[in-house]
Amino acid sequence: MGRGPLDPESDGAGMSGDKDDVRPLTQLVQAGRKAEWTGMPGQPGGIVNPPVWRASTILYDDVAHLRAAVHDTHERLFYGRKGTPTAWSLADALTSLEPGAQATALFPSGVAAIACALMGVLRPGDQLLMVDSAYDPTRNFCEKVLRPFGVDTVYYDPLAGAAIAELCTMRTRAIFMESPGSLTFEVQDVPAIVAVAKAHDIVTLIDNTWATPLYFQPLALGVDISILACTKYIVGHSDVMLGSVTANAATWEKVRSSAQLFGQMTSPDDAWLASRGLRTLGVRLAQHQSGALAVAQWLSEQPEVACVLHPALAECPGHAIWKRDFTGASGLFSFVLTGGSGVAADKARAALIDSLAHFGIGYSWGGFESLALPVDPRRYRSATRWDAEGLVVRLNIGLEDPADLIADLDAGLARWRQAI
Repeated sequence: MGRGPLDPESDGAGMSGDKDDVRPLTQLVQAGRKAEWTGMPGQPGGIVNPPVWRASTILYDDVAHLRAAVHDTHERLFYGRKGTPTAWSLADALTSLEPGAQATALFPSGVAAIACALMGVLRPGDQLLMVDSAYDPTRNFCEKVLRPFGVDTVYYDPLAGAAIAELCTMRTRAIFMESPGSLTFEVQDVPAIVAVAKAHDIVTLIDNTWATPLYFQPLALGVDISILACTKYIVGHSDVMLGSVTANAATWEKVRSSAQLFGQMTSPDDAWLASRGLRTLGVRLAQHQSGALAVAQWLSEQPEVACVLHPALAECPGHAIWKRDFTGASGLFSFVLTGGSGVAADKARAALIDSLAHFGIGYSWGGFESLALPVDPRRYRSATRWDAEGLVVRLNIGLEDPADLIADLDAGLARWRQAI
């Protein structure tokens, strides 16, 4: 397994005591809590959490200050759409988790973050290289928005690595990665792809929702833009829609401009809840990781399971790359059932999922509750084929006792045997 943030040999920052030079778990607690956001001018001390600043109109002392504010709006009150200290606090904290980051923009959902990041770096006539294992809404945006806009999307094998160079043309402006893929969990060779991109002056973007910056730091490996569906692990409680885009100095202005021109922002209440969730990200991810590994390893030994798609397991595509580049694994993975993929098998899979006592049935993931979802990766491929003979179930392993989840799945697999 990759090194975790608690490992003394972790590649995290040192322990000098400087707030800018601390390990990730300490950053989760301290980041985004600037004195000007937690205290009052002229009064000693301050509160622990930056409060919720709700605002649309901002009042100025005079016309001169109003006019000056137009040219200085970064972490300055200007208009509600440009944010308040509540949002700045969360953005600042997320930026601090990404070595090499310039700044972070917040969005009302992960899809909004993906869309604005792509619109910020692409223009009509450009070509985008999109990983074939991408999140379905990402593919929809490419086909239903970018293609009519004049951007040609070419899908590539998630295991292409340096071979992606064969797809690069004079029109290629961006390469989008998602590692691991959110249905089939192939781990991409990010450093190899980045090397190709830099040689061709191509912008690189990655959806890093699965690992978060706690377990994978793409900007430190040369990626330009890192995107999170904060709805998942950052919030962690299944009650907020939120996205973020963290960019390096070379691409930040494009991201910032795109977000502002499209009027994208997040509410201060949602930002505050996400900041609250961020403080416990370390302990939650550790539990998600250990629980998911226990369940995944148990499933891999069951005769009803053809294979388990979990990056920390040796049989998962890209496992060696995961072990090299990541410092941990989260709680989302899939498994493939034996018994074919016809109508009878689909009914049997539904019987398995429907009767689970400790797994909800629903989209999304990353919350404290476990979820089970039937998925069909074949529907979302165009450059590669999904050849598994059996049907796929995706699991989000929450914070329940893994022994209870295993017992639940054991009973579910028995129902699968009866139904098949």
